[in-house]
Amino acid sequence: MDNAMFCYQCEQTMGGKGCTKMGVCGKTPEVANLQDLLIYQLKGIACYAKPLIDKGELIDKTIVEFVENSLFTTLTNVNFDVEVHIQLLKDSQKIKEALRSKAPKGDYPEEAKYNLSATKQQMLEDAVKAGLMYDKDLNPDIRSLRHTILYGLKGISAYGHQARFINFYSDQVDQFYFRALEAITNDDVGVEELIRWTLRTGEIALEVMRVLDNANTTRYSHPTPHNVNVNIKKGPFIIVSGHDLRDLEMLLEQTDGKGINIYTHGEMLPSHGYEKLKKYKHLVGNYGSAWQNQQKEFDNIPGCILMTTNCLMKPRESYKDRIFSTGVVGWDGVIHIGRDENGYKDFSPVIEKALELGGFKEDEEEKEIMVGFAHKATLSHADKIVSAVKNGDIRHFFVIGGCDGARPGRNYYTKFAEQVPKDCIILTLACGKYRFNKLEFGEVCGLPRLLDVGQCNDVYSAVKIATSLADAFDTDVNSLPLSIVLSWYEQKAVADLLALLSVGVKNMYLGPSLPAFLSPNVLQYLVDTFGLKPISTPEEDLKSCLQQIV
Repeated sequence: MDNAMFCYQCEQTMGGKGCTKMGVCGKTPEVANLQDLLIYQLKGIACYAKPLIDKGELIDKTIVEFVENSLFTTLTNVNFDVEVHIQLLKDSQKIKEALRSKAPKGDYPEEAKYNLSATKQQMLEDAVKAGLMYDKDLNPDIRSLRHTILYGLKGISAYGHQARFINFYSDQVDQFYFRALEAITNDDVGVEELIRWTLRTGEIALEVMRVLDNANTTRYSHPTPHNVNVNIKKGPFIIVSGHDLRDLEMLLEQTDGKGINIYTHGEMLPSHGYEKLKKYKHLVGNYGSAWQNQQKEFDNIPGCILMTTNCLMKPRESYKDRIFSTGVVGWDGVIHIGRDENGYKDFSPVIEKALELGGFKEDEEEKEIMVGFAHKATLSHADKIVSAVKNGDIRHFFVIGGCDGARPGRNYYTKFAEQVPKDCIILTLACGKYRFNKLEFGEVCGLPRLLDVGQCNDVYSAVKIATSLADAFDTDVNSLPLSIVLSWYEQKAVADLLALLSVGVKNMYLGPSLPAFLSPNVLQYLVDTFGLKPISTPEEDLKSCLQQIV
């Protein structure tokens, strides 16, 4: 049992087929199997919750939050702590029993009837039947669609978690967790219906991104273009990684006036576009690059790191004493900062450690990049953009972004961006931007040629920009001079892709490799229905994009 696992939810899965001995992400078989069992428990909870929802009952928000956070915990590079998973499993059993007592009598699936065993060893033994490939006779297309929906749900849960932390949520999204989990457990749901559920998952992904956009822009105002220093400054410091703006805000409040510099890292970079965060003068810049370089970039660093969401990698001993986790993030032996009943987090241990370490000894010469081109900022130039396109001054738009990763071949995205003609505009988002966001792209028609739209959830912004431009041209998104070139790594990218498919976006390019959980038939359906294409070479794909007829 200790040496057996199967996981293929991320792009870097071993051999492009599945991790079976140890996760490429650093996940052990023990954690992998406990996560499988946790998902099994969530399915059981959903089987009891769905009939209650069908009767018009609202599931208690504490249960919704538990399901959401549990899904998020199992997303790639989030939590590797065995004891956290044991506690989640114990809590899941209590929730299941409570719902079981309220649900109508009936013949429920094994996931619902199962009762959690008492010890970790017994849980691990039980986890065998929760494995992704346990049912050897399951139709591979049904397995593929079920897992696609599940991974979309994991992405949705990450965005829902962020929004809920600042008290924004959607009843539609909350109910969908249970309805979708029940659907992928129900043997009466066949291929055609699962396809509909898959596209519905995309619709819900777009809805939760809308909620998160509303949450962030209501609390922090709409992003506006700002220059961000990407070099270091003298003095004690804390690097904040992940996505959760509320964590960053609380840390900025608690460090104000203490002589500590705050740097963003990874997907926290777009926070510099928000006026209500930028007002803190000790938010001095962005440190490093994408998540997969953290072990090298954090090595022996004379300051602290706070991981607020994914993506966490195994900390090296050279900085394990100065990296902290919060939210659902965790690693065995890493200090975790919890929250009180009001959502407040006391970051004193991080602050004290940063002061103790002393920080950087001298300034580097400043180098700046620009962020803040979410939908409101970009669409404020809509008239200029439409006029430039009609006049032939702007030829084409490219959305180049998504998750970055360490697999060879991701330099495709750098080369593609470099080769985009100078009369074209690039919109980028998520950590895939680090492949090229420090390069000089110049301007076209008075606009920067590289527009940083934001985090991975800001696919919502990209969709809003595209649909607004389509309206301005009295056409549809697929008739715009627009091409979408996506890189994917984990399950938020799955949710993003499904969101784009749900609004009918066609002819997207996806790489650096295709998901291992897509069966040949499911992949063919996506190719036939949506024109989904695997990337080839930058030269060939760029030529194909520019031949698109407007």
